[in-house]
Amino acid sequence: MAEGSTSRPEAVGLNVTRRSLLIGAGGAAVSAPAIVRAQGLSRPHTAVIGAGVFGAWTAEQLRRAGHRVTLVDPWGPAHSRASSGGESRMTRGAYGKDEIYTRMALASLAEWKQLSAAAGLPIFAPHGVLFFFPREEDYLRDSLAVHRRLGLATEALSAAEMARRFPMIDFAGISTGLFEPEFGALMARRAVQTLVAGFIAAGGEYRSAMVTRPEAAGKKLQAATLASGERLEADKFVFACGPWMGKLFPELLAKRIVATRQEVFYFAAPPGDPLFQPGRMPGWADFNDGDIFYGFPDLEARGMKFAHDAHGAVVDPDTQSRRPTEQAIAEVIAFRDRRFPRLRGAPLIGAEVCQYENSSNGDFLIDRHPEWEDVVLVGGGSGHGFKHGPEVGRYAAGLVTGAMPVEPRFSLATKGETQKREVH
Repeated sequence: MAEGSTSRPEAVGLNVTRRSLLIGAGGAAVSAPAIVRAQGLSRPHTAVIGAGVFGAWTAEQLRRAGHRVTLVDPWGPAHSRASSGGESRMTRGAYGKDEIYTRMALASLAEWKQLSAAAGLPIFAPHGVLFFFPREEDYLRDSLAVHRRLGLATEALSAAEMARRFPMIDFAGISTGLFEPEFGALMARRAVQTLVAGFIAAGGEYRSAMVTRPEAAGKKLQAATLASGERLEADKFVFACGPWMGKLFPELLAKRIVATRQEVFYFAAPPGDPLFQPGRMPGWADFNDGDIFYGFPDLEARGMKFAHDAHGAVVDPDTQSRRPTEQAIAEVIAFRDRRFPRLRGAPLIGAEVCQYENSSNGDFLIDRHPEWEDVVLVGGGSGHGFKHGPEVGRYAAGLVTGAMPVEPRFSLATKGETQKREVH
């Protein structure tokens, strides 16, 4: 199930030097090709390319492991074109039989809570998450079985029980549901920018720069060329570039990591009505016979978020139009009016166009490059990745340090060239 959206990023204490700004602007004041040399040569140096949720958490996990880390992004952490940008993402533990993702979500939630407690504004909103279904199905049964094994407080609810507890939703045609009281929403852009600000304050390096297509001689990359003409040298490299992965590695990933267009809409809450506020209204997903819609309560007076979890057209993240379509608006309003009748006529107050970065099967890609032994590839968030950022970072950092083997499900070998998402 998807949680993607984008919005204009806000700076959160990033220590960007004049030199790094010049690099991001094309490096007019830097002689090319200059060499970016390591400082603190006694520590291994890792360059992490991409400051979205996967790259930022990988950089932080490597910093904790004692590496000198340079985090690189051309437009800033969780910028407006990134899959990690935007207002909110769902964090939930229901993944059917895919227990690996439930465990990752739970472990990541602990990290998100710590980050939220240390931030000036909340990052985690614990309003709970409700899934509902027209009939009992394996996904529901398997999710409940996994949650019981892990000791989660997840509840199975009948349609009548849901109607009593969540009167803002019309449960016509629904027979059963699953409520996760321990989960909720993550404030996406704020989360990533807060994380990167802390990473810098703790000694990590952030650079505003664009990496051009990586090229290597032999079995190692050794250096990445920046758009300015500089060469960024490091002992190891992690590429966590979201929808740009296929553009940076076209022969290897263009058909395995595919960006698709998604649209998200926000509607005004009825004035003075507490039913649509966090605490009364949960995050939710209507499984709708496989045609999933999902959304959030009125978080921070942003409006109630609605989205359709259906893969849109294949897009280029650099050139796709960011204007919402009338067709998508009409589709979401029709669903809203059927399932949330109290919101009929609610004004549309915001819209965002973003993208998923879909792996062929919906599993993440966290693996070493098949030819370059100093490169780790991280991607395939596939619309559900944000919540898992801390654990994805831990996996990726473990591959860099040699502390962890490749998880088979996250290997490049399991990623085909035909899109058939199997993780929801």
